[in-house]
Amino acid sequence: MSPSVSPRRSSEPTEYTSLLPKPADIDDPPEFNEEDEHDTGKAILAEFWWLIKASVPVILAYTLQNSLQTVAVLIVGRISPEHLATSAFSLMFAMITAWMIALGGTTAVDTLASSSFTGSANKYDLGILLQRGFFVLGLFYVPVAILWACAEPVFLFLGQDPQLSRDSARFLTCLIPGGLGYIYFELMKKYLQAQGIMRPGTYVLLLTSPLNAALTYLFVYTLDLSLLGAPLALGISYWTSFLLLVLYTRFIAGSACWGGWSRESLSNLPTFARLALLGVIHVGTEWWAFEIVALAAGRLGTIPLAAQSVIMTADQVLNTIPFGLGVATSARVGNLLGARDARGAARAANTAALLSMLAGGIVLAALMGTRNHFAKIFNDDARVVALTADVLPFVALFQIADGLNGSCGGSLRGMGRQHVGALVNLVSYYGGALPLGIWMAFHGWGLKGLWVGQCIALYLVGALEWVIVARSDWGREVDKAFLRMDEEERVE
Repeated sequence: MSPSVSPRRSSEPTEYTSLLPKPADIDDPPEFNEEDEHDTGKAILAEFWWLIKASVPVILAYTLQNSLQTVAVLIVGRISPEHLATSAFSLMFAMITAWMIALGGTTAVDTLASSSFTGSANKYDLGILLQRGFFVLGLFYVPVAILWACAEPVFLFLGQDPQLSRDSARFLTCLIPGGLGYIYFELMKKYLQAQGIMRPGTYVLLLTSPLNAALTYLFVYTLDLSLLGAPLALGISYWTSFLLLVLYTRFIAGSACWGGWSRESLSNLPTFARLALLGVIHVGTEWWAFEIVALAAGRLGTIPLAAQSVIMTADQVLNTIPFGLGVATSARVGNLLGARDARGAARAANTAALLSMLAGGIVLAALMGTRNHFAKIFNDDARVVALTADVLPFVALFQIADGLNGSCGGSLRGMGRQHVGALVNLVSYYGGALPLGIWMAFHGWGLKGLWVGQCIALYLVGALEWVIVARSDWGREVDKAFLRMDEEERVE
């Protein structure tokens, strides 16, 4: 079917189908007249400013979301360096397993909502996508829950310290119920973002973040649950966040696209599952590389692992900036493709890349300015503080590349090209940079060697993805977006 004759869809988004924030959240997306089109600088600045306003609430939400884990590590880490290493290691493993389903699997909603749903006249399509996500991502979580329950022999097989393996397995087992709450909370956020409702995630987390801190302290110290108090508090906080978001949707904003439970949500599952799996691989290939680095750091000793834990916990917070910008970019690019604005989509993608590098430069300067005292936030051990200060310049250096990776990855997801990002990650990380870093770590460089490898990989990924995005045939991407719409309609 030619997209130009589709009976159900108009080329412009309606008040129900727009994926971009409504005026109540941020200003309307910039409109360019012919004079603006000739004034490239003015057009880029307008897009630049819009992306900043669109990404800020998303970044704040992800920052608060990650703060739940950071607080857990801070509170437990005060007990001992061993507990610091265990809690950070366990949450890092959660990040590259269950959290990848939440952050990567929900990119299927990004792609389908920002292209197919943009042009649909049926506002309930998004509610069906949400139900489909509950079903598919819930199934994705089952093997992860089994892996967490059997984690101790896995960690021992990977060469980790027996005590670390045992304690991390207990930590993850207690976190199993909460993991599904994290996934469903992320899915609800994407459902609301698709309607242009960007801020509820931040509102909810402003409530649950202090609740999580209080529960963690209560369980760890007052009830004397020690290490296991943190995952129990996190689980309660994740499910509370999800339920509050559901209540917000039901009673404040977001219910207009919910048409009730429908068997239609069980149709076209392969398409959703394929995009979700590719999203997991796209996001996961980067974080899996970081987990390999954490495993290698564990074999260097307790102090290097503690320093690695400090760096990785901080990096998870800092990564919210490029990731949040990537989410805004994904919605913006997909929406413009659905509106058949190929030139606007190209401009948005390249402007987001420039913005992400600027943000990365600011983070770089902040890390370098605090390098000698940074680890004291987490632990007072002089050896951990000194080693962290020695490694932090390499972490600071890749912030620019990490920003580029986040924004260009968002553009690829908006185009439905998660597989391209996954392939770039596989080649860059596993084809050379990661093995090089591990070799350096065990041949005199120590923890610094691991991070040199990560730095090289991120610059390769960032450069390659920007080249791919910049050289894309945007007219063809518009056609592909409408082909996905036709496929969805034929099945339903």
